[in-house]
Formats: sequence, C-alpha cells, structure tokens
Amino acid sequence: MSTFYQRVLKHIIIAFAILGFCLLFGILGYHVTAEANWLDSLHNASMILSGMGPVIEIHTVQGKVFSSFYALFSGVVFITNIGVILAPALHRIYHRLHLEA
Repeated sequence: MSTFYQRVLKHIIIAFAILGFCLLFGILGYHVTAEANWLDSLHNASMILSGMGPVIEIHTVQGKVFSSFYALFSGVVFITNIGVILAPALHRIYHRLHLEA
C-alpha cells in the first residue's frame, strides 16, 4: 500500500475516532442532563452530530443548555472532520503543484 493511501486511511480512522468520542459525549450528556433513555440519547446525539437536528423534546433546563452547547460543538466537529479527511488530498495537491515552499 502506498504512503498516500496509508495516510488517507490513518486520517479516516482519526476522523471516526473523533466522531465516536463526540457521539459518546452527546449520548452521556443527553442521558444525564435531559433525562432521556439510552436509545433516545443515541438517536438525538446522532442526529445533532450529523447536522439533521434534534428529535426529542427536552424538558429540563440543564438539558436545554447542554443541547445548545452540543449543537454548536457538533458544527465545529463536523467542519474539523472535513479538514482531517481532506488533509492528505490537499497535501498531495500542494506537492503536485510545488506549493510546499
């Protein structure tokens, strides 16, 4: 396997690890602050993290505060993951165009 494809695979694994950690953070947050059951917490955290939007109604103040924070956090994570995944390809383009200097 070439170095480029190894680098791409490594970055995809890093992106999935970031998503997994953030999903776990969201699941625990919704379960604790919004008093949602585990399945609803997973569903809501997944939908927020993917940019689709919330699916459960939150009744607690702590849950609403967490949901607001998590929605903003998820937007940043989404953009960051795009950068992590595209980094090897952009790096290769820079080398092809001799822009590394």
